[in-house]
Amino acid sequence: MLLDRIEVVTLFVDDIDEAKAFYRKVFAPDVVYQDAVSAVLKFSGTMINLLDAAQAPQLVEPVAVSAPGSGARVLLTIKVDDVDAVCAELRKLGITLLNGPIDRPWGRRTAAFADPSGHVWEVAQELR
Repeated sequence: MLLDRIEVVTLFVDDIDEAKAFYRKVFAPDVVYQDAVSAVLKFSGTMINLLDAAQAPQLVEPVAVSAPGSGARVLLTIKVDDVDAVCAELRKLGITLLNGPIDRPWGRRTAAFADPSGHVWEVAQELR
């Protein structure tokens, strides 16, 4: 059994319309599917499914869906060539960075920001 091909990451969002607008603005992805409670977005070889959190319990029960604002539960990293340039573009879009850019001891320069539901995204470049 080989479980090494992540196809979709589903993010439970608090406001589906706000989430769709954020992801369109920041990432400009192709939309694979959308309806009133979800949007599946194409990110190169992976898809991100934005799902209204009210629809999530049936997918994860008996585990509970965490409450809004209860803290970060995921960090999604995108590899980039120039973190500082990407951060400048994010700021132009009105995105506030949580941290960075900062050189990390594991050989990456990173910066992080959050979507409206608190999912944390990181941009990272390899340091030479």
